[in-house]
Amino acid sequence: MPDEPRTVYDLRGLKCPLPVLKTRKRMQTLAPGTLLEIETTDPLAVIDIPHFCSEDGHRLEEAAPTEGGHRFLIRKKT
Repeated sequence: MPDEPRTVYDLRGLKCPLPVLKTRKRMQTLAPGTLLEIETTDPLAVIDIPHFCSEDGHRLEEAAPTEGGHRFLIRKKT
């Protein structure tokens, strides 16, 4: 998976609920199976992003802390 192409979406500096709202809107423009990497500094994203994935049927491939935030790798539902 590391060599697989992905779209990176920088949502650092945005507060809840904007990271999820912007992620949902961006996912609508992507082809099924596409990987979207989200970068966020919102502390609530660790709850909101996994919940969003579960509710919308996307797969959360990875969630990892970063300096000052978190990174999420989401695969759009097929």
